[in-house]
Amino acid sequence: MITYLRGTLRRLHRDGLKVMVETSDGVGYEVLLPFFVKRALEEEGRDGQPVEFEVYYYQTERHPVPLLIGFLREHEKTFFERLLAVEDIGPSKAANALVLSVSTIAQAIEDGDTAQLRKLPGIGARTAEKVVATLRGKMVEWALLQDERYDSVPSKPREAHSELAESVVEALVGLGYRRPEARAKVDAAIDRSPDVTDEQALIREVFRTERKS
Repeated sequence: MITYLRGTLRRLHRDGLKVMVETSDGVGYEVLLPFFVKRALEEEGRDGQPVEFEVYYYQTERHPVPLLIGFLREHEKTFFERLLAVEDIGPSKAANALVLSVSTIAQAIEDGDTAQLRKLPGIGARTAEKVVATLRGKMVEWALLQDERYDSVPSKPREAHSELAESVVEALVGLGYRRPEARAKVDAAIDRSPDVTDEQALIREVFRTERKS
């Protein structure tokens, strides 16, 4: 099991949350980064530079391909692991939802602020209530962190859906749409339904609007 990675950050694209880390032995590892981690790396200009990640490793019979989720600090990883205790929140969903800093989300949980939690990608009203019911009273140490305090969701929430969006764009191109048209339709669908978390749901949202027009 991989719990830590140190190497060179070889790919850090603005569209997408996955990066490649090349270790000293020449092996490249694909790592999924929560949005707030990726934002911190971009602000520091770390592409092509040494990097160290605390890693959450996920692999099951239903998910045989290992998923590595990277964090810059141990407390970010432990906070992420606490989120996984909430019913219906798995590793990918939790990683995609983390567009705000740990302290901001933890404070929202402690305050029972479901409106703030619903702003996170993939977190609807019922899930927000489950998060508060499961974790309220257990987040104080993270709420008090003096980390980079991001209090608002990025102005373009679809950035956190980039891999999902790209998959659906390719599907639409395969159906005969021109790529710019497909991209516009997918971006519009995500803007209308920022809670969408899977490919089929996003495709249905695209064609729901198509039928109306």
